[in-house]
Amino acid sequence: MNWKTLQTPADLEALLRDSHSRPQVIFKHSTTCSVSQMAKSRLERETPPEGIDFYYLDLLAYRPLSQQIATDLQVWHESPQVILVKAGACIYDESHMGIRMDDIVEAAA
Repeated sequence: MNWKTLQTPADLEALLRDSHSRPQVIFKHSTTCSVSQMAKSRLERETPPEGIDFYYLDLLAYRPLSQQIATDLQVWHESPQVILVKAGACIYDESHMGIRMDDIVEAAA
């Protein structure tokens, strides 16, 4: 998995802009949570699909940005969480053990 890091509001703006040409996935990760680590590992064991960008957000280090994502994309904050963005809007989100690469790919199609 070739994660792009999400650390600033400018990074989020770029992600939202890029979502108009290709799907963008945000993985909100709590570095102190074993369930979050398990979900991250499950994603990393899969071959990432072509045509989708994957962003990693350390939500403990960047909590204000995590809250901005929840507000801007109108999703309930959870951890771990994946958020799939197309055309500037959240079209799919999932958390905890529901995070699966196959579901992300299907939702992005």
